[in-house]
Amino acid sequence: MLRVRQLLAGKGHDVWSVDADEPVLEAIQIMADRHVGALPVLRGGELAGIISERDYARKVILLGRSSAETPVWQIMSAPAITVAPEETVQHCMEIMTERRIRHLPVIDDSGRMVGMISIGDCVRAVIEDQKDTIQQLERFISG
Repeated sequence: MLRVRQLLAGKGHDVWSVDADEPVLEAIQIMADRHVGALPVLRGGELAGIISERDYARKVILLGRSSAETPVWQIMSAPAITVAPEETVQHCMEIMTERRIRHLPVIDDSGRMVGMISIGDCVRAVIEDQKDTIQQLERFISG
């Protein structure tokens, strides 16, 4: 069964983050520059929550707040739901579906953030895994 550590090995371990006291505008700029839909929010180097495009739309835009004046901590989702590198991709998809979230920070045994996965990453990994299985079965059948 496909594990998060395998997904990160192919995807990479790069994680961009934002400090909890930064203005929301800074978080949105990082997301736009890095082409990501969410960022882990850090306070004192520790994971404090997560900010997503959805948080921005619902808690800044719809409420008429200023993204330049609102600190990230006021709109972040906290606590962040996390997974371990040994978790299965299937279970991550179940968590994301049940909790209606699209991103999961990956935390190792020492409590260090080692990556971030999205629902898109999981879907791509499952599709690739299924393609490999189909090819193996076709080779087995043909010969």
